[in-house]
Amino acid sequence: MSTWQDEVRGALNGLVYGARSALSPRVLQGAAVELGWLTTRLAMYPLGLVGSSGSRAERLNLEGLTPAQRSLIVSNVRAAGTPILLAHGIIDNHTVFALMRRHLQRRGFSRIHTFSYSPLTLDVRRTAERMGAEIERICEESGSDQVHVIGHSLGGLIARYYVQRLGGHERVHTCVTLGTPHQGTVAARLLPWPLVKQVRPDSELMAELAEPAAGCPTRFVAFYSDVDQLIVPQRRGRIRHPDLVASNVRLSGVGHLSLPFHGDVVRRITGVLAHLDDEQETVA
Repeated sequence: MSTWQDEVRGALNGLVYGARSALSPRVLQGAAVELGWLTTRLAMYPLGLVGSSGSRAERLNLEGLTPAQRSLIVSNVRAAGTPILLAHGIIDNHTVFALMRRHLQRRGFSRIHTFSYSPLTLDVRRTAERMGAEIERICEESGSDQVHVIGHSLGGLIARYYVQRLGGHERVHTCVTLGTPHQGTVAARLLPWPLVKQVRPDSELMAELAEPAAGCPTRFVAFYSDVDQLIVPQRRGRIRHPDLVASNVRLSGVGHLSLPFHGDVVRRITGVLAHLDDEQETVA
């Protein structure tokens, strides 16, 4: 059978898989919430086109801080001062992290940056190289030797590639991913776009990420949802690699677009980053 026929059959199988559960109450509820967030995203998206959102306060003193912010700085000044880089998904921009950014700031994290890339991006590898250059700049400016990265969808895959394949394990302490196709997604067979082809289960990129990654100390936390419309099947949002320190957090009833806005997700991420060396904080 030809490659084209294999792709068509794979795409149809993915649609059948999704259709089996499409009318369940859990999926319908998640779809309603997703529709609400989609409306919000469409309203906020233009704001992300007029400029990027850089780092906020650079100081680590207690003046003018709330009790929650003081608590983090007093209890773990290293956690409070470690820069955080937010990476959005494909066809999106930094406004997707508006709620998360605000919550992190209220908790006491003082250095929050965003990494943006064009929706016309064609290659995960090259974009990961750009992310690496941005992280080097952040480390140089902040004086910190490590950062945390939070990536939504493709942003999480770009971050993982940087960590696992480009030496990023020396710079990234914790990598949090939201709805990222770590094992590829069957839904990617529906589009012939070069970038989308890279997140198919049988792509060369997926084969690269399955290769050994000995000596990688970066802590990974992968959030995946049982109703994610773009990760098919949803379990492919988990990190399954023997050499990576990874915790997979399963969410129920949260759509793909809703992940960066979901209150429970935001609170869990804040807890993870507030405890740099406490592995228990990464387990749901």
